[in-house]
Parts: sequence; C-alpha cells; structure tokens
Amino acid sequence: MPVSDLDPAVAALLRRDAAGLVPAVVQDEQSRAVLMVGWMDDEALHRTLTTGRSTFWSRSRGEYWVKGESSGHRQWVRDVRLDCDGDTLLVTVIQEGPACHTGDTTCFDARVLPAVLGEPSGALAQQPLSVSGARTVTGA
Repeated sequence: MPVSDLDPAVAALLRRDAAGLVPAVVQDEQSRAVLMVGWMDDEALHRTLTTGRSTFWSRSRGEYWVKGESSGHRQWVRDVRLDCDGDTLLVTVIQEGPACHTGDTTCFDARVLPAVLGEPSGALAQQPLSVSGARTVTGA
C-alpha cells in the first residue's frame, strides 16, 4: 500500500488493524439502510474524501477499487464519519443501482440468521424463519 496524502490530523484519529485497515460501513443517505462494508487504508480514505466516490482496499486482490467502476453501480459520497473509538468509518452515499455484487439492493439482503428478539421490557421472543431464511410475519 502506497504512502498517502491523507491529512495527518485525520490519519492521527484512525485506529487501524494489523494490516493498516479500517472497516467502512456504507449507508444509503435516503433510506439509511446499511448497504455494504468495505475496507479502507489511509489512501482509500483520502481518495474517498477528495473524489466524492467510495474507494476501498481489496484484501483479496491487493488493490484499490472504486465502487461501481466496473458495474456502473456507483456510490456518491455525501458524508464520512469516524466512530468514537476511531476504528470504524461510516460513509453515507447516494447509491446508483444495487450495492451488492450479487445484484441484491444491499449486501445484507440474502441471509437472515435465526435470533432471539429482545424487547425493551426484557421479554424475549423467537421469531420463526421461512425456508428461504426470511423472517415470517406472525400475528398482526
């Protein structure tokens, strides 16, 4: 990974993993849905902040990639925030087309895991799953 032009004041706020990366949660500006999670190093963050396009570091390919560069499903950056610990980014975007490489709207559409649902009252309820893994509606 190359030396970055990221503002040193911003770089000092980041808490990176052993590979020098920070997870970036990408959220749709309008719906507030979580679209995907990518990884950024200092240079990917610099490119994201200075181009208005979501740029990530591919851990599998060992290269930078701009979301939508090949698919046309671009992300236009609207806001970038750093969490209170400095170890996670939140990138709010305008998404063109589906965010997931599978064609789903988000990368979190396809797999719903069975979970006990907590309630503010402290009560717990198991919500049944359909065969596809989607939650079923019980009682109206």
